[in-house]
Amino acid sequence: MIGVIAKPDQRPVVEEFFELFKTPWEFYRAGTSYEVVIATAGEIPQPAVRLLISYGAARQGDGRLGFIPAERFAGATVSDTDGPLPVYGDVLTFKQDQPRDVCLRANVGIVGLRSDSANGGIIRVGFDLFEEVRCLLSSGQPVENAHIPALDVHVSMLRRWILAAGIPLVEIPPTPAGRDFAVCLTHDIDFVGIRRHKLDHTMWGFLYRSTAGALLDAIRGRLPARRLLRMWQAAASLPFVYLGWAKDFWEPFAWYLKTEENLPATYYLIPFKGRPGEQVAGRGAARRATAYDISDVKEWAARLLNEGCEIGVHGIDAWHDAGKGRDELARIAEVTGAAGVGIRMHWLLRNAETASILDESGYAYDSTAGYNETIGYRAGTTQVYRPHGARRLLELPMHIQDGALFYPTRLGLSEPEADERCQRLIGVARRLGGVLTVLWHDRSHGPERFWGDFYVRLVGALRSSNAWFGTGAQVVGWFRQRRQVRFERVDVAGASRLVVRHPGGEIAPMACVRIYRPSARGASIDAAPDAIDIPWNGLTAIELDADLRPVVGIPEQLPAMASL
Repeated sequence: MIGVIAKPDQRPVVEEFFELFKTPWEFYRAGTSYEVVIATAGEIPQPAVRLLISYGAARQGDGRLGFIPAERFAGATVSDTDGPLPVYGDVLTFKQDQPRDVCLRANVGIVGLRSDSANGGIIRVGFDLFEEVRCLLSSGQPVENAHIPALDVHVSMLRRWILAAGIPLVEIPPTPAGRDFAVCLTHDIDFVGIRRHKLDHTMWGFLYRSTAGALLDAIRGRLPARRLLRMWQAAASLPFVYLGWAKDFWEPFAWYLKTEENLPATYYLIPFKGRPGEQVAGRGAARRATAYDISDVKEWAARLLNEGCEIGVHGIDAWHDAGKGRDELARIAEVTGAAGVGIRMHWLLRNAETASILDESGYAYDSTAGYNETIGYRAGTTQVYRPHGARRLLELPMHIQDGALFYPTRLGLSEPEADERCQRLIGVARRLGGVLTVLWHDRSHGPERFWGDFYVRLVGALRSSNAWFGTGAQVVGWFRQRRQVRFERVDVAGASRLVVRHPGGEIAPMACVRIYRPSARGASIDAAPDAIDIPWNGLTAIELDADLRPVVGIPEQLPAMASL
């Protein structure tokens, strides 16, 4: 059991952190025994524990703990085995004083020291873990650090330190049992065909980009001749599309259903057409209005639901107005009949109050936390989380967006470069678990973008991985079940036991109870621990003894567990 000593205003942040690092913990109670104590408060007691981890950039208590502070900096980049880790708050460096071991270095100096003794170990870290978590879950990361899953690295670092101290650990990993990670395929539907756009900005923009604009790109060597010809053919076919004699090449639903056959996906549909929305900055704000809404595609909506897909809200004003958020939700819900509806804001608009406004509006989840400019981890995590200001609303982070990859004014990548970037994120998901959320827009498969072939390959790569595919609602629902898991410490016949319990019924797909068996105390801090996974549907409580050895509640199909 981990005891946490935090500043009073950090309590909500601590609670959310341990929903991501799902392991037994509680706020520190004097007189209670703990294997690990994590402290960020200024005054730290001296509990008899196997490991004390003291975080913070303040100098209070360091003399008593035996550490010598050096300088203080506003931010730093830490070198970790999982890669560089940006620290956004204040950082305190230390002077090295043997035999204390350096366990964390940064570009500004030593920021982590470890001291071992017969009475227990102490790790002193020169930044505040929970202030970093607060920053990530509220402000998020700047574009230049988007590729770093910073919050997940903090979790991984803490886990390694505990195991390196020889302390066993039980955790509910952020992925269903037997899977490496989850995948959520999503589509923002801004257009449902070019037939709805006659002699407007959208039509003229398409004609320019697919004719003169395409020719200029070909001359510059940015567009192959084969794709140039396809663009010209599409432009030439436009009159026949309007007459109904040729297929509308911007119609998205049939193509995505074929490409994602037997895979659930989420479609975010516009609730009201002709509304650009309020408080939208920029010269192009009026172009945010769409030429369709869900009432125009009811037949497709019914088919998508019948195919196991999900329909959510592509919000217009919900990001800043709870009343309008409720109207947008009601418009989609009357077609879908769904009890829990998710949302992603059109143009990814949001502000500091958006999470609480969407929560008040009644949305089950939001999936706006992502980047228009790049791909990666705005909140620094692969996991579904509760954003700052929300009570029930959860956030499904968005990681890969087509426009961010290919638009010349954004990353402007070639397809091989984009594939390399996406493979990196797939690798992170495979290593850390969580969910990889992909956004591919409605007309990205057709002219003049022609990003469909790349998407087919991306979906094929994800199919071949050991991933679980779910709609946004399904993925968020699974993480919500994981959040309901409780760890209870009880005494049975004078012996302490840990009970893993799920009060919310069956977990589907099954979760995993992971038991780490660490190396001997004093081993390398980067030593790989042994771990055993127990698939668990949550219907039966699992009891573990003081050494985290299973006592009862282990499925019969796992006889090897007795070897623990």
